[in-house]
Amino acid sequence: MLSETKLTLLQQFTKNASKEEVIWANGYFSGFLDAKEWLGGTSEIVEKNSTAQVAVKPLIVYGTETGNSKKVASGLLASFKKNKIQAKAIEVSQYDADKLQKENVVLFIMSTQGEGEFPQNAVSFYEKLKSSTVHLNQLSYAVLGLGDSSYPLFCNAGILLDEVLAEKGAKRLLPLVKADVDFTETVSIWESDLQKAFQNLGSNVTNEVKPTPATASSQKKNYIGKISHKVVLNDIGSNKETYHIEIESDEAISYEPGDALGIIPKNKIEEIQAIAAYFNENNYSDLEDKNIRGLSKKSLEAFSKLFKIEITEEKANLLDVIQKYQPKKVKLEELIALLLPISPRLYSISSSSEAHDGQVHLTVNLNTFSVNGEIKKGLASEFLAELSQHSDVEFYIHKNQNFRLPSEDTDIIMIGPGTGIAPFRSFLAERDVRGAEGKNWLFFGEQHFVHDFYYQTEIQEWLTTGVLTKLDTAFSRDQEQKIYVQDRIREKGKEFNNWLENGASIYICGQKNPMSQDVENAIVAVIAKERNVSEAEAKQILEALENQGKYQKDVY
Repeated sequence: MLSETKLTLLQQFTKNASKEEVIWANGYFSGFLDAKEWLGGTSEIVEKNSTAQVAVKPLIVYGTETGNSKKVASGLLASFKKNKIQAKAIEVSQYDADKLQKENVVLFIMSTQGEGEFPQNAVSFYEKLKSSTVHLNQLSYAVLGLGDSSYPLFCNAGILLDEVLAEKGAKRLLPLVKADVDFTETVSIWESDLQKAFQNLGSNVTNEVKPTPATASSQKKNYIGKISHKVVLNDIGSNKETYHIEIESDEAISYEPGDALGIIPKNKIEEIQAIAAYFNENNYSDLEDKNIRGLSKKSLEAFSKLFKIEITEEKANLLDVIQKYQPKKVKLEELIALLLPISPRLYSISSSSEAHDGQVHLTVNLNTFSVNGEIKKGLASEFLAELSQHSDVEFYIHKNQNFRLPSEDTDIIMIGPGTGIAPFRSFLAERDVRGAEGKNWLFFGEQHFVHDFYYQTEIQEWLTTGVLTKLDTAFSRDQEQKIYVQDRIREKGKEFNNWLENGASIYICGQKNPMSQDVENAIVAVIAKERNVSEAEAKQILEALENQGKYQKDVY
């Protein structure tokens, strides 16, 4: 079918190409073939059409909590420009919903958070749009929803946004598309469909929502594993209780460094028994898989209506609400109807399949907090902490294509305070076993050196063997003035910038607020100082690194 020369070229391309490049090439060839068949095989006309400038000037509006929607928007904007489509992108919190009356084509990229909610930066936009009397008959739009199909209300924010736009008279340029966690291929197809729709704008507008086929990434495989080892990483006297948990299975577990383990915790029997008993019920089985902890304001408002009382809490456990307000007795099934299923909890994997004989390791902090003077514990972390050795646990692997090691000769900077060290233990173990040549620099922080230096022995061994090139620690409570990882970054600013200028990739893992923002601000300050540029220019440099996949975050 192919000459030897062409076959060699094709084999060289597929051998060295990334997944995204292969997907792009696949789409290119598919479109090329379709066009040749439609035009009777005249490839010359196809070539002319492919470079024709599109008159449409779409606006891309994105809402994001973790940065995925922004990443998709930036990639889409860059691709449009390459294809001579004049487009602009803006974060939803910076865009006034009233301006939609003046727009012709708007593309929305919207992630979903928590119990099917909008990201924080999109809430006011949605509420203003929904309550308005605006008529958007002139507007053509498309919505790409980002979510996780493991959660009950998959892409719910995207669904709600799509519905309200249609209610206001806007016309769907394309049907709503729901993208799972591994969204690269879905986004590529959506972009291709958009470009076709732009060419035919006026005749290709539809208000009929067609079902979006599930992508392969939405089919998550469940495993049954056993707890083979569990130990507290903190020493006596620590304020923390952090567990190292090892899980093994009779079945081979497929995962990569950067992936997470998804687990659906179970309610404590005594808690659901107490809820059922209050409503004079003995059978509590229907409560076993329902979320009764940390109910959102939206859920509590629903219970206020059911119980005909005013619940003032923004967030609360169901049993606490019952004990505090002593509401009227209702049928248990009425209460259950308002409860959502327990959502999966994700934990960054702290092992390497190659280095740890196929086991999966987790680094889990027992989440404790005070409510009205009473100490409470997080459902998932308590569930894992109480699992005994050799007990069974059901889980799945959450693929994270947006938090991956670079090529083996690329240097990396890892910033992971607290349990944020988890994926970096995986990265270092993987690079060790593979003999990767790239240098590795780790920033780690916790409260006390003596009590809270997680994986200290392994880290010191990696330093001795040269796997870990540099280590900077910040133990915040070991001196009068607290020191954090962002302070260490500033202290090592000159060398940090040198690593970046020499091509290093940056990774951050841990708490989103305030840690990841504080670290990002420190990196921006370092770039601005060492390169003698403004803060705005430094932010653009960091954003460019993010768009190139050289600045990746796994924050929660």
